[in-house]
This record gives sequence, C-alpha cells and structure tokens, in this order.
Amino acid sequence: MKTSSRAFLLSHSRQLGLLGLAALLAACSSTPLPPWPSAPGAPASTTPTTAAPPKARPGVVVAPPLGTPARPPAAAPSPLPTTPEGVTITPVGAAQPSAANLPFGAAVAARFPDPTVRYHTPGLAEGRSSYTSNAELAQWLRDLQTPPGAAGTHLALQEIGQAQSGTPLLGLIATRAPGADPASLQASGRPTVLLIGQQHGDEPAGSEALLAMARELAPGGLLEPLLEQINVILVPRANPDGAEASQRNTTNGVDLNRDHLLLTTPEAQALAQLVRNYRPLAVLDAHEYTVGGRFLQKFHALPRYDALLQYATTPNVPEFITKAAREWYYQPMADALHGQGLSSDWYYTTSTDLQDMRLSMGGIRPDTGRNVNGLKNTVSMLVETRGIGIGRAHLQRRVHTQVTALASALRSTAERAKSLEQVRSFVARDVSAQACRGQVVIDAAPTRSERELLMIDPQTGADRSLRLPWDSALQLQATKSRPRPCGYWLSADAGSAVQRLRLLGLQVLQVAENGSVLAETFTATTTESAAREDVRGQVEGSDAIVRVEVAPHRAAIDVPAGSYYVPLGQPWANLAVAALEPDTQSSYFANHLLPSLTDSARIMAPPALVFEED
Repeated sequence: MKTSSRAFLLSHSRQLGLLGLAALLAACSSTPLPPWPSAPGAPASTTPTTAAPPKARPGVVVAPPLGTPARPPAAAPSPLPTTPEGVTITPVGAAQPSAANLPFGAAVAARFPDPTVRYHTPGLAEGRSSYTSNAELAQWLRDLQTPPGAAGTHLALQEIGQAQSGTPLLGLIATRAPGADPASLQASGRPTVLLIGQQHGDEPAGSEALLAMARELAPGGLLEPLLEQINVILVPRANPDGAEASQRNTTNGVDLNRDHLLLTTPEAQALAQLVRNYRPLAVLDAHEYTVGGRFLQKFHALPRYDALLQYATTPNVPEFITKAAREWYYQPMADALHGQGLSSDWYYTTSTDLQDMRLSMGGIRPDTGRNVNGLKNTVSMLVETRGIGIGRAHLQRRVHTQVTALASALRSTAERAKSLEQVRSFVARDVSAQACRGQVVIDAAPTRSERELLMIDPQTGADRSLRLPWDSALQLQATKSRPRPCGYWLSADAGSAVQRLRLLGLQVLQVAENGSVLAETFTATTTESAAREDVRGQVEGSDAIVRVEVAPHRAAIDVPAGSYYVPLGQPWANLAVAALEPDTQSSYFANHLLPSLTDSARIMAPPALVFEED
C-alpha cells in the first residue's frame, strides 16, 4: 500500500473534544478539577503539584472487606492512641521473625494490628513458615477454572509465558464473555482490568492478595457481581523464579520492573504481549516497600503508611489519562483504605547513598510497568504495602491493604466503565492526530522542593515529623523537547528493536521499495559509557548504557527496501518516542538495541513510501 497525506483533526474539533471530556470528568468527579495546561510550550506536567495525600470525603461508603471474620486473640498489647479502638494484634504464622530481627519493637507493631477479617491462601495458613509456592499457586488457579462454555461467570487459566527457569507464568481471566480470548473479551463491550503481583520476588503480599481475590471473582464470590461491568485478568506472580529464591530480581539478575520498555527478559515480554493482546483499560501493579533499611539508617525513623500509591508519571502520558487516574482511581482508593482504618500516602523512596537525604517519588523514566502502561493510554497504578525486611510480620494486614486497594480499582472501573471508554477513545484519536505537529518532550526532571513528612520513631512508636528534600513526580519539568516527527525510520539492521516495538503493540511497517524522505538525523557531540540509574541508584542487572549528546541535521535521506518505518499516527505513539529518541537513558540506542545513531532517523514529513502488506 502507498502512503498519502494524513488527514488531521481540525484544531477546533480537538478543542471541542477537550471541552467535552473536561465536562465528563467534572460531572463524574467529586473533587474539583485543576486547570488544564493549554499554552503551547508549557512545562510537561503529569498533574498539578500536590504534596499531601487527599483526605477522605465525608459519607464515603466502603464495601464490606473480603475474607472471613478473624478470631480475636486471648490477649493483646495496648494500642497507641492512633490505633483504631478495639483492634488487636494476632501473630501470623509460627515462623514470624522474632522482635530482635525486626527493625522495630512492640510499640511500632501495635500500630499495625491484624484486620478484622482473615484471608485464606496456602501461604496464609496457620503455622505456615513459607509463602504460597509456585506449585500451590498453579493448583489454586486450576481449581478455580470453570468448564469451557459454561454460562455466567467464566474463569479460564492461561499460560502467558515462561520464566527463565521454565516455570509457567500464569494468568487467570475472569469474565462473563463466552470465551477468554482477546476477541471474546473485546466483543463483550466490557473494559478489562489487569492486576499484576510479585514482579519482585521478595514482595509476597500482592501475590497472596491476588489469590484471595481470584477466589472472590469465582461464582458466588464477593467480587463476582463486578463482572457484569468489567473483565478481570490476574497475574498473581510475574516473577516466579524470584519468588522461589526469595530474591527481588529474575534468575539472570534483572529488575523486572525496569524492563518494560527494553523487554530483555521473557517475563517482561510475556506481560507486554498480554497487554498488547487484551488492551486493558487499567493496570494495577502490587508491590511492597522497605520498612527499615536505608530509611532507618538515614532518618532514624520508619515509614508509617500501610500503602504508598502512585499513578503513571512520565513525559507524554496523555493529560486525560492522568486526570482519570487521579480523580477516578487514586482518590477512591485512598478513601477505601481510610474506610478500613488503613493509612496511605504518595509513594516515595530514597537512594542507596546514605549521605543523600532526599526523598523521591517513584521514577519518571519510561521503563517501569507503571509508566510504560501509562504510555499505552491505560490508567496505570502502583500499590506498595510495607513488607520488605519484616518477613511474615503483619502479613494479614498487608494482604488486606492490597485487597482493599485493588478491589477499589475494580469498583472504580465498573462504576465508570462507559466514561473511561470515552476517555480512552478520545485519547487514542488525539495521540494519533498529533503526528508531525507541535512539540514532544524527550526528557524531564521531577520538581524539587521540601516536604513535611510523618514517619515513626522506631523505639517509641510515636509519629515523628521530618522536613526533608522532596522530588515530586506529580509535576515534571521538561528538560529537552523537539518537534514531534511524523514517525521514525529504522535500518534493516534494527531487527531486535523492531521485534520489541511490535511486542509492545506498536505498528512497524517494512519498506517494500527504495525511496527518500525528509528526515532529521543525529551526530554525536559527546559520548560516554555510564550506569543506568533510577531514583534508588544503579538499576540492578543492567548493562552500561551509551550516554550521548546529539546535534540534529535535517535533510532528505535515502530509504532502502527492507528497512522499517514506525508511524506516530497510532494510539501508542508515545511509546515509540520513549524508545527511539537516542539521547535518553531508556532509549534503544542507549541500551544497545540499535547498533548506531545511523540506524534511525526522525521522519519530518509524511513519507511517500511503499510498504509490505501486514
């Protein structure tokens, strides 16, 4: 087929669409909408700057928790004043770490009592010293399957890939559609929500929580009625090898949650293919955060929150996706947690440098699942519970926190399914229409400020207020922008990059006949080998990157048959920007997936080329 000039949306049509969506969001939201950035060249922003988490709204109705009522213990320590009245502590499992091995004492433990419900999975059994094994997880999910073709709720188990050891990566699809394949779910007219647990193998609460939720999505379960409005896919354990070894990373040492753009691991490739095929409207990622460690070493204090939350915060996430995440997911999730007596705040971490006293929100680079899925126009959220470094301590509460937060996201999707689909439809058209127009942010930085943060004194268990340097990811400052190209040309030697782009769900066309195009190419002005870094420090398991500064040159270039073209007139175009602008640490050039700067170019006018049939 031969390309022709693209038909762009007229600017006044886009303005009408923006006004309509703003009205939709305002009508469905119970908190005031902040002003939209509209001036050309305004700083890149994911959402207005806000340091403190939202307060619970009066009159919020919280659905009954899942699980069964817990048996009260015979005796319990007296809670601190901040602990809900009448709630007590129950030890979880016989192998719970001794007080000597925990980074806190009884006064801190009293602030995190068991919930009034108890969850049941293999790993949560009384007297258990280990978490649910991979074999037990597989059997649990198999037992929940319903017969093929059964009327009503349908639960189907799929092997979505394999870990490096060969262990199956399992996904459970819960739907009222007659089949569990992507076409059946699409034909159902219901949006799909994807829940992912245990990308990091030493963070078990998310996996246990998703097993409990899977049972409640089955016929007769408390969550089953939601399947009238939505489909749900659960991947309880994305890193089974790491879980088996009780280690954070995959077998080859790669941090899976920094591999969602590069796709170097089979685990990341399986998740990318799942998202590409099923096109979920929302993706929730269940993690756990460090309780003691460098927080204790640096600040002599402990994080105090049951849950730390953050949505996608990376350059070029569409503004309406960010607004939907904040208004329709983050706020109700914070309210649901509050209604269960659980505390929450924005996600934050700190670097491994003990001299660095700065706190940072979750990273802004397009490499985590949260940010890559945001660039796929999904509402993408991170839910972190306090768990790393405390073994099985407070495990029922950690699972309850995950279940409360993730169930809130399912309810938010069910309640606003039609509005969310309208938002996604508009965003898909709008992103596609921006090809060849305006500016695109290449790189950005968080907003640096200070914040008053409540932490816990590890000895007394009392709140401690600390004023600390704070890197906010809620408002990004553009550090590098360029005119948005019409697409990207890739050489015939770029097969590894093309394979990954297609796994991500991007359309990549192969040139059938020699031609020429108006392009922007780059010459390196400085080049050095450097470590790939995130807000914690060097990314684990990553090779050195090529850090390059470039000078652009615009000219007509020859395009040979057999090379490739990645058009930006497609809904997930911003993923291509993240991968193919060479001078960022996440780019395919920096990470050796493109052999040289001459293997790609920015196409600056609609190309008159002939492509192979798809």
